[in-house]
Amino acid sequence: MSNIGPTPHLRAPVTDHEQKRVALGYLQEAWAEARLDGVDGDCLAQACLFLALAEFVSTYGEEATAVLAEGLAARIRHGEFSLDQPRQ
Repeated sequence: MSNIGPTPHLRAPVTDHEQKRVALGYLQEAWAEARLDGVDGDCLAQACLFLALAEFVSTYGEEATAVLAEGLAARIRHGEFSLDQPRQ
């Protein structure tokens, strides 16, 4: 009897850093595809922020997510999310 369908692949455990790198790649591809379809970048950004915050609330709760969000202003001001600036 043949097993038709996906076969499980044995993989080594993936580090948190590697999972984040892979996830970012998926999001960049989806972003590029949406832009090609004419979706405005600002609309995409707002939708991504909404979904990201909703996921954090679902996983960690509202208070923990609020604490995380409170720290974002300083990180933005320090350039953590600026792609075009050289890192020092």
